[in-house]
Amino acid sequence: MKKKVFATVLAGMMALSLTACGNADSTAPEENGSGTQTAAGSYTVGICQQMQHAALDSATQGFQDKLKELITADGGEVEFEVENASGESANCASIINGFVSSNVDLIMANATAALTAAASATADIPILGTSITEYGVALGIDGFTGTTGYNVSGTSDLAPLDQQAEMLHTWFPDAQTVGLLYCSAEPNSQYQVDTVQGYLEDLGYTCTQYSFSDSNDLSAVASSACTASDVLYVPTDNTAANNAELIGNISLDTGTPIIAGEEGICKGCGVATLTISYYDIGYKTGEMAYDILVNGADPATMPIEYAPQFTPKYNPTMCEALGLTPPDGYEAIAE
Repeated sequence: MKKKVFATVLAGMMALSLTACGNADSTAPEENGSGTQTAAGSYTVGICQQMQHAALDSATQGFQDKLKELITADGGEVEFEVENASGESANCASIINGFVSSNVDLIMANATAALTAAASATADIPILGTSITEYGVALGIDGFTGTTGYNVSGTSDLAPLDQQAEMLHTWFPDAQTVGLLYCSAEPNSQYQVDTVQGYLEDLGYTCTQYSFSDSNDLSAVASSACTASDVLYVPTDNTAANNAELIGNISLDTGTPIIAGEEGICKGCGVATLTISYYDIGYKTGEMAYDILVNGADPATMPIEYAPQFTPKYNPTMCEALGLTPPDGYEAIAE
């Protein structure tokens, strides 16, 4: 860690203290007058965001805001190196390798491709993920129980899939067929549709999965899904989020409503969602980063954290276009 040496020692102990410190760049926190430890250090944090869209942007902002607040309150400094991979896994790997080469103090990986690139690139630098649906799936950990056992932890954007299925049933109790639209290149999307399909089938729906490989075949797959389905479900999928307006235009052409996994997608193409605040999970990730950088917490034993609350919301524009009235208790998504 690139920490500033700030502890002051008694003159008579100076030589002994310096001898005992094996690393001149890292010093234990100093106690203030109340007995509380403070840590004024200087840190560099690399942020790799998989692509630019509203949800991921909010998570990155929440992370930066909270970590900077906590570090500066201690009298320290934090520098962020923020890079966007523009949706390309190869770019994630290149960005992460740059962070490793420059020996940043911590890597924040925003979305699955960024996380897997970071986990593959270093076993030494602490890594925190955010906007990750299921860490066991993303990292290929069988029997995942909440901690990774190595240098990775973070926050999840998973909303309760059983409640999302119930929400679809509340809105569309008479529907018979549900199309599950997702990107096959995103393992967390596959996890979501597999899981929610079980809940929907228990509710009596006939479900069909429609996967697209990337944005190039999304339009054709979405058209097929909308034409064949009474209603669509789109999970928290980064490629879908980046193309939500395209999906929305197709759904309006066929009159097919969409239940979305998060607010950003819903704003572009959905009628309703049970959503989290991505800013909040980024904010929580910032707290975790502070605990690692300043307090020496080990990400290997830090449990994955989840959003504290879930909010049912509806898209007024899409609802009006499709002639739908939201049930009681739904909050309108801001235009």
